[in-house]
Amino acid sequence: MNDSITDVPGIRVGHAQDLNAATGCTVVLCEQGAVPGVVVCGGAPGTRETDCLRPENIVSRIHAVFLSGGSAYGLQCAGGIMRYLEERGVGFDLGVAKVPIVAGAVLQDLALGDATVRPDESMGYEACRRASEQTKAQGNVGAGTGANIGRMAGTVLGDTKGGLGTASRGVGGLIVGAVVAVNCNGDVVDPDTGAILAGTLRPDGSGFADAMKMLGDETLPYQPLFPVNTTIGVVATNARLDKAMATRVAIMAQDGYARTIRPAHTLGDGDSVFCMATGEVNADPSQIGAIAAELLARAVVKAVKAAESLHGLPAYTDLVKKGIAK
Repeated sequence: MNDSITDVPGIRVGHAQDLNAATGCTVVLCEQGAVPGVVVCGGAPGTRETDCLRPENIVSRIHAVFLSGGSAYGLQCAGGIMRYLEERGVGFDLGVAKVPIVAGAVLQDLALGDATVRPDESMGYEACRRASEQTKAQGNVGAGTGANIGRMAGTVLGDTKGGLGTASRGVGGLIVGAVVAVNCNGDVVDPDTGAILAGTLRPDGSGFADAMKMLGDETLPYQPLFPVNTTIGVVATNARLDKAMATRVAIMAQDGYARTIRPAHTLGDGDSVFCMATGEVNADPSQIGAIAAELLARAVVKAVKAAESLHGLPAYTDLVKKGIAK
């Protein structure tokens, strides 16, 4: 076990990124197909194919989920992922062609780096080409490359660097894994102590402004456009689930965001969680969902702690050195 979503048999993960532009793409591949579910709890999502994953709709298997920077522009990654899968004969069989089912979500990282460079088809294809069953990369990789945390001040200048995190757990024959790109408006907190690990900094950089205190300030000015960020993730399991129960797992997994992000699910967050079930073992969906929430929470913390400063945006390790974070 590598404490990575790739510990789930049949799941491969690949990353592609541009550090100069501060953006990237992460793809979770399951070429044999996985039963999907998805839940979107934020008010500003950017997603692809979430309707076809709903339990009442016909598609029963998904072949890839991508997480991408670039805001809505990043949805172009899907074209490259579909091309990669089509070349390998993977997809929903229509008789005349096989159509890969590729879902995904994007985060807003345009304020960091170069806003004119975004993940596209070529980056989606490259992420697939690099996909591996062993990868456990975290921090400034893939969709976490340009991630930033704490937009409550309305500008990237008060943020902390976000990133990508992954985690897994085995219980008997059951394996559950998670990967998440952390780019939230709220603060990221340690779920055990409540201490802020990353978030909006005070104007003088002396400490955290504390998002909940800011929202509780009666003098807080009205913002017709709430800052737009999001946290997006995937949970995978080797359990046997139908689409309804995969959706239930995704619902429960969202608790991982609520435990580590304060506040979560704001008007300006997308906060999406996808589920992929490969169908190898029988397991209780409630057990899987509870573990998934725990893993998403741990992956959020790991993403923050693995992130590195980029384009002047301080990371957790920088704040520890200054005595701001612990």
